[in-house]
Amino acid sequence: MCICDLKIGEFGIIHKVQGDAKLAKRLSALGCVEGTRVQLKRIAPLGDPIILNLRGYDLAIRKKDAKNIFLQA
Repeated sequence: MCICDLKIGEFGIIHKVQGDAKLAKRLSALGCVEGTRVQLKRIAPLGDPIILNLRGYDLAIRKKDAKNIFLQA
């Protein structure tokens, strides 16, 4: 399941990050690494971007990028 499958307020643990090397490097620099606990905080009114909370801060990320972040089942 990907981060986009979470409902507002739900938590998950990042299992892996896919996508091209540039995207994976950018997401890992932002803290989206394996084993990180993440919470879906909000979704913008038109559905993009989504707001995640991880490592003590909020991160706004495009939905197409978020679809490359997979959570543990």
